[in-house]
Amino acid sequence: MNTSILLRNLSRAILGCVLLSACSKQDEGLLNADALVSANLNGKDQIVVANAPVVLIDSLSFNDYTSFEQKWNYLYPWGSDHNGTARMYGSTTDHNHIFLGGGELNIKATRITWDEGNSPHDPWLPIRYHSGAIHLKEQITFTDALPYWEIRGDFQVPTVRGSWPAFWLTGANSWPPESDIMEFKGDNRNWQNTATGPDWQNVTWQNKLTPVTNAGNWHNYKLRVKKVSSTDVDLYYYIDHQLMATHRANFMNKPFWLIINMQMEGSSGQPGPQEALMKARNVYVAGATAEF
Repeated sequence: MNTSILLRNLSRAILGCVLLSACSKQDEGLLNADALVSANLNGKDQIVVANAPVVLIDSLSFNDYTSFEQKWNYLYPWGSDHNGTARMYGSTTDHNHIFLGGGELNIKATRITWDEGNSPHDPWLPIRYHSGAIHLKEQITFTDALPYWEIRGDFQVPTVRGSWPAFWLTGANSWPPESDIMEFKGDNRNWQNTATGPDWQNVTWQNKLTPVTNAGNWHNYKLRVKKVSSTDVDLYYYIDHQLMATHRANFMNKPFWLIINMQMEGSSGQPGPQEALMKARNVYVAGATAEF
């Protein structure tokens, strides 16, 4: 290939990456510069590199607060409370419960001794902890334009009674749908769950429970998603790169929030400990036009 053709192809590949932030310093790969295609993403016609991942989050987002706050929001998408006894805190100035260090995210729950009332969410439990939750600013949608996805991260989690750490997807417009990539409920079993509707009063669950030895050490939890029809996807759940379960769900074209949180009690039992700490690193989210 002569120099002019090489430079032209390189510039085209760079354009595709810039338009969709498809390249990252940590997770970059070889680009097929002659395979740029047009795709409709989030209602906009944009250029992507065929077969090259469109990376929403790479392993650098926990390196510093500037990088972190560009990609992640504090709290749940709907606020500070959910279905446990922990009320979520965290902001650009409050790092008591969500803090960074050494490329790692730390979320710490601590018991309180005063009355803060009850959670406004079913089952309306009393607030006994302050803790933290974060969610990805950009929603994830499995579409014809990006029918293949990978969502993964390394986690250290507590497994004592009353601790309820999770790394999960939930419907942005309704519940269900839901996909739990990592969820521990007060013991050493990881729950990988898929919830489908048609609505919150008629929910069907697919569950895979896997004991994890030394869950307080680093383990990798991963979800790979593949379109199988105009309505359905297959969800492949992994722990430490070993396939644990395959579920099928009608998740096509439904937007999701990605959440990391340290909830307490509720489904994980009570009483919980005085405090609980979970850690995360190397969280990566990407979609592609073909399997990658």
